[in-house]
Amino acid sequence: MDNKTSLLLRQLPCVNDCLAHLSQVSVVQGLPPARLKHCVRLFLEQTRREILCGHHPAGDFDREQWMDDLGQFVLRYHRPRFTRVINATGVIVHTNLGRSLLPEAALASLITAASGFSNLELDLASGRRGSRYSHVEELLCELTGAEAALVVNNNAAAVLIALETLGRGKDVIVSRGQLVEIGGSFRIPDIMARSGARLVEVGTTNRTHPRDYEAAITEATAMLLRVHCSNYRIIGFTGEVAAPDLVRLGRKHGVAVMEDLGSGCLLDLSRFGLMREPTVQDVVASGMDIVTFSGDKLLGGPQAGIIVGAKQYVDQIKHNPLNRALRIDKLTLSSLETVLRLYLDESQAVRDIPTLAMIAMPESHIHDRAHRLCERCRLSHKEVCQFDIVGVHSQVGGGALPEQNLASWAVALQPQAMKISRLEKNLRSATVPVMGRVEQDRLLLDMRTIAAQEEEALFASIGQALNGSL
Repeated sequence: MDNKTSLLLRQLPCVNDCLAHLSQVSVVQGLPPARLKHCVRLFLEQTRREILCGHHPAGDFDREQWMDDLGQFVLRYHRPRFTRVINATGVIVHTNLGRSLLPEAALASLITAASGFSNLELDLASGRRGSRYSHVEELLCELTGAEAALVVNNNAAAVLIALETLGRGKDVIVSRGQLVEIGGSFRIPDIMARSGARLVEVGTTNRTHPRDYEAAITEATAMLLRVHCSNYRIIGFTGEVAAPDLVRLGRKHGVAVMEDLGSGCLLDLSRFGLMREPTVQDVVASGMDIVTFSGDKLLGGPQAGIIVGAKQYVDQIKHNPLNRALRIDKLTLSSLETVLRLYLDESQAVRDIPTLAMIAMPESHIHDRAHRLCERCRLSHKEVCQFDIVGVHSQVGGGALPEQNLASWAVALQPQAMKISRLEKNLRSATVPVMGRVEQDRLLLDMRTIAAQEEEALFASIGQALNGSL
């Protein structure tokens, strides 16, 4: 260790001196003493590492500046890790940003469920213990046309418990073109292995015929599984067996037929310029015995895995001991019921469920909002950044509707004396972080996924990012 390094290390203040300084800093007063001491020790250790690695100042140790940096470190460290983020990416169901936003009515139901006791598992009519699933089962059956329904904590769990219940120790036949992997390395073959079912692949990557399934059916076959490829497309010379044809094959041989829809939807979204995808109602009407789909994503509710279908199979799944481990809590149940009730009136669902409202948002409305933000930014920050309105394409996201885009408008930022990577980082570090996307050396803020009530916070975050006041 050279003399310079040794001197810098000796100049570092002790923990007590740091705590004495912080006691005079108003913005950190009131923080728990143990948390302050923990932050001080972390910052001291970080500084020591930097000095030992040669990242020390050219001159003498600036104690006053170091103490100021310590105060900022404490503020940043004490911020909640889970925080609000403005989604300016244009991806409506953004997995990394929390997927679907809940409608206001669902937020109110969450407060009710969390702040008081409820009839979670109580039949108020009889005064006896009831089932938590009864609060949503009738609604799901009414909306989808299914005989019975069950809700677990996500769609992966729904697929797992259905396969474990109906296919454990037996064969489950799947087309090779449907052996999907989605985010988080969730793979259909892996889930099937965990369930105890034996995977039987049929067909080829691009084409599978009814005869492929029929040739693979034996006495050991428990199920024909169809997986909706909602997160990718195989184009060209392709072919898959339609749901009604697979159902007829299952009936002929007396085996169950199941479809994993992934991101299920209760509305036909083609009215908003998207390709028509099968709705849950379509798949149930085809005769599928079991249908699984997500409660968030296109449905626009909380994270949940929904199972609907024939009563004889859903009842078996309900009685699986795994159901206890995978069941939903009262907050999920309360918000899901509220969202499902909105679907009783389709126009209300499109208006009040944020996911649907963003999909349905008129392009002209988005342009007007982009124009207002752009003009406001030009008035305040034209000396340091160029602002323009540009046409872009939003995506539904959430592993749904791949290669389908929605025309939108964004505010493009081109800083004059700052690298675009620095601006992008500054926006992520703002008091209210903002996630945009970088294209052609411009930072784009797509207005489709920015709520009207977020515009003030967005404007403030842009100012912080451009001025470096973070």
